[in-house]
Amino acid sequence: MTRIQKILSALALFALPVLAIAAGADMGQVEKQDTNWVAIGMFAAFVAGTLYITKWAATKTKSAADFYTGGGGITGFQNGLAIAGDYMSAASFLGISAAVMANGYDGLIYSIGFLVGWPVITFLMAERLRNLGKFTFADVAGYRFQQTPIRAFAASGTLVVVAFYLIAQMVGAGQLIKLLFGLEYWMAVVIVGCLMMIYVLFGGMTATTWVQIIKACLLLAGVTFMAFMVLAQYGFSPEALFAKAVEVKTAIAGNAGKTPEEAAKAGLSIMGPGGFIKDPISAISFGMALMFGTAGLPHILMRFFTVPDAKEARKSVLWATTWIGYFYILIFIIGFGAITLVLTNPDMADVAKGVIKGGAGTANMAAVLVAKTVGGNVFYGFISAVAFATILAVVAGLTLSGASAVSHDLYATVIKKGNADSAAELKVSRLTTLTLGVIAVVLGIAFEKQNIAFMVSLAFAIAASANFPVLFMSVLWKNCTTKGAVIGGFLGLVSSVALTVVSPSVWEAVLGNPKGSALFPYSSPALFSITIGFVGVWLFSVLDNSENAKKERASFAAQQVRSETGLGASGASGH
Repeated sequence: MTRIQKILSALALFALPVLAIAAGADMGQVEKQDTNWVAIGMFAAFVAGTLYITKWAATKTKSAADFYTGGGGITGFQNGLAIAGDYMSAASFLGISAAVMANGYDGLIYSIGFLVGWPVITFLMAERLRNLGKFTFADVAGYRFQQTPIRAFAASGTLVVVAFYLIAQMVGAGQLIKLLFGLEYWMAVVIVGCLMMIYVLFGGMTATTWVQIIKACLLLAGVTFMAFMVLAQYGFSPEALFAKAVEVKTAIAGNAGKTPEEAAKAGLSIMGPGGFIKDPISAISFGMALMFGTAGLPHILMRFFTVPDAKEARKSVLWATTWIGYFYILIFIIGFGAITLVLTNPDMADVAKGVIKGGAGTANMAAVLVAKTVGGNVFYGFISAVAFATILAVVAGLTLSGASAVSHDLYATVIKKGNADSAAELKVSRLTTLTLGVIAVVLGIAFEKQNIAFMVSLAFAIAASANFPVLFMSVLWKNCTTKGAVIGGFLGLVSSVALTVVSPSVWEAVLGNPKGSALFPYSSPALFSITIGFVGVWLFSVLDNSENAKKERASFAAQQVRSETGLGASGASGH
């Protein structure tokens, strides 16, 4: 461990100058924007601080349990903040504020969708997860099932969700740093990948948790100040803010050549639904993906194994829901602030067209530009660094869940039949972390031009279609069997990916096929693929009359006692 400490100490000491050199590395080339030295200084300070935390966490990470779950010693309040930190990703901070700026009221569908998934977790999942599980959600889903097939499915579902989520975060990080710090896109992606691997490799869940807690506190403080300053411009009257936003959108529509009546209608449209998602089926499908996807995200589910008992698990969900709900209310204010403050600023936006200057992808910078308007260059630097830290923390949590799927679900349980020692499992997990880090960097560079919003919603749709039905049915339905869970889960997984690929959002927008040629007419597949997943689990369980199926149904009573009471849940996986 001494060598690890020396490596981390050296990295912490050299983080600032290395970043400064990297920031100036492409000075001779055409830059997207002047290098923001305040942002780089704050970012370097954050990196140095978190590397020190990782060094401290490395001394405490001695076993697989320490690596995956921080030894199960994290309190409900700490875990609630860490879950909030994990959940308030780039899609939430940058994406929702940009969606509100573009579509007004309609941008709320993201906030509401992301938030309403939490009662499902609170009342149906949190306590049972903690009582049945050890390291991953497969421990819970496969509690009474045959281990090899259910672990193979769970690892597949986890890795597909993690891959799509990782690509989105890496692309977001690359674009953010490219625009803010003057770095080349590929350099930004490589830096994120390297830092992510350091946090997870050496510090495991303890370091990841504390990085997420610090990031959550900084982000909540930053958005609170931003929302306060936006409202202060309008005498703390939301009505005045909304009236100004309607006026700005009306003026932009007028500049675009619309008649006064059409312009007025366009301005008022931001205060009602219907501009973002046009038909009811798309709205329901999109909402279901965001809502049920939350209850199937492996990196969120994994956090419930870091607390000592079910009571702390419930408490952590309560705190997480509180912080996340508060955050989304403020993001809505910041989104309208972007309409009134950024789109009216000739230095930041093309006022006539109502778009942020800088080309494709810059709309995601809405929240950061609001920070510059209300707090000057220093606060702009702070929010830039926090936005980057947001991506870094989420990426670390995702990598950890992917690593645990391979090492715990596949290696320890399937390949070694539960006989792997802790040190070997830890070694496989660290090798997986390195592999995932390299894959994330390569894919992040390859997908530079793609739309990250669809990648995030796809990750939610896959989680809702594959992981959620299996988790829900295995815990709450006594007739669920291995065959039903595995076949139904794979049907949900394959259908959600396939339907998304042939939907207009990918078939036409990404793959460049002619408009109207998409084989599936809706952007989100969730309504259909979730149904396929649930029906598959039910149908193949009902049709399964094998001896194994009878035993699995008979053992439901014992599972239910443990899931409800926690008897025997002191850390054994229950097999």
